[in-house]
Order: sequence, then structure tokens, then C-alpha cells
Amino acid sequence: MDKKIRQKIKIIGFLSPALILIILFYFAPSIMALIYSFTDKTLIGVKSQNFSFVGFKNYTKMFSDPRFIESLVNTVVFLLFSAVLGQQILGFAIARVMEKQNKGLQRIVGTAVLLGWVTPEVVVAFVFFAFFNTAGTLNNFLAGFGIKPVAWLFDYGMLAVILANIWRGTAFSMLMYQSALSNVPDDAVEAAWLDGANCFQLLFRIILPIIKGTIVTNTILVTLQTIGLFGLIFALTGGGPGYDTTTVPIYMYQKSFVSYQLGYGTAMAIVLLLFGILLSFFYMKSFKHEV
Repeated sequence: MDKKIRQKIKIIGFLSPALILIILFYFAPSIMALIYSFTDKTLIGVKSQNFSFVGFKNYTKMFSDPRFIESLVNTVVFLLFSAVLGQQILGFAIARVMEKQNKGLQRIVGTAVLLGWVTPEVVVAFVFFAFFNTAGTLNNFLAGFGIKPVAWLFDYGMLAVILANIWRGTAFSMLMYQSALSNVPDDAVEAAWLDGANCFQLLFRIILPIIKGTIVTNTILVTLQTIGLFGLIFALTGGGPGYDTTTVPIYMYQKSFVSYQLGYGTAMAIVLLLFGILLSFFYMKSFKHEV
């Protein structure tokens, strides 16, 4: 047997376990979801077995559904302020501040931040429920200043879930930026200082352009992690009050598993998948021209 053919067979042999898992747990469910999104399939009842194809009916219904539009807007707000801005800015700031600190302080701060990342979403939700609850830690603290209790989870539900997700996900961005900042050449920084650059010029003209690749990668990763986030929001507010914190994954769950409209719910999943892909391309194009 030719040497090149044996080499190819060996490569396929090494890759086959990963390829099988990807096909079984990614491509197959995605294709099934795509097929179901064009049907009137329900979770229970006659239509769960004898469903029929309805073309683009689920998609046209989705974009005329005011609740879906509201959940899409909530998703964009949640994504923008908790992940794209909150986690990245805080993660970069912590990485930058800790860059020149001693190892002991770096370990303490790093461990404290990492605790949020390794904590399960449901546990994070209960921690923030205890913090924002009417009789919780925050109101007890404010009571010391004579401030009346505030129903944070009812009056400021979106703010509560945004802060919870920032706390939970900042560690990932911090680790990414710690690694990127360690690769910024000291010569470039020293040359900028000698040329009279101030802190903002050093940041925006030297450091950020050098770590541009990490910024793009991190933005894509935190977006994809956040856009489908379900457990934290559902456990903390349940999507309420009303629909104030109902994001697309929450609304998709309600339609698929509460209203049993599986075809309609999978159509939302496809739109959410396409939305994530479009955002990824948008980030790559934007950073290429602006940073």
C-alpha cells in the first residue's frame, strides 16, 4: 500500500473519534432542528407523530410575534452589556492592573475571580437571589444608610441578570487578556513612554492593536457563550417580571416545553444560531478595519 495512503488512513483513524462525536452531538441535532423548524410538530398530542411540513410559516409567525421581538431585544441588551462590554472591560482591567503586581496578590485575585467561573449557573443564580432579594444582603447594607428596601429583581430585573453574568464570566476574559498582555513587547511600551505617550495613547495605539487577535477571539467566544445562556436567567428571574428578562432561549423553552410547539421553538433555535454566526462575522470585519 502506498505510503501516502497509509498516512491518510492513520490520520483519519486518529480523528475519527472526534468526528463521530461532532456528527452525533452537533451536526445530527442541528439537521433535525432545521427539519423540525419547517414543520408543525408538537411535543405531545397527534402532531407529535403525524406532523406535516408548513414551509416558512414558523419563521413568518416568529417575526410577527411581539413577544419574540421583545425577547430578541432583551437578548441583544443582555449580550451587549453583560458579555461584550461588561465581562471584557472588567476582565481586561483586572488583567492589566494585576500585570505588574506580585505573584501572591495575583493568585488571590485570580482565585477570587475564577470562583465565579467554576461555580454552576444555578448556584450563581441563588447567590445573586440572596444578594438582590428584598430581604437580601444589598437591602440590608443600604438600610444602614436609611435607604428603603428596593425590589431589585422586580424593578431592575435586567440589571440583576446582567451583573450576575458579568460576575460569572469575567474570569474567562481575564485569563485571555492575561495571556495576551504577557506577549506585548516591553520594547514597544518603553518606546511609547520615551516618545511622550500618555496612558490612553499607550492603550489605544500600542497595546490594543497588538492584542487585536485576542480581542476578536474573546469577543466571539463570550458572545457564543452568552447568547444561548438559559440556566442563570431562568433560575434567577424565570424570565420575569412579565417578559422583562425573557431572552430568546427562555422564550424558546416556553414555546417548546410549556406550550409544546416544538416546530416553532426549533425555528427560534435556528434563528439564534444564525444570529450568533452573523455576529461572529461582524466582529471579525469590524475589528479588521477599526482596531
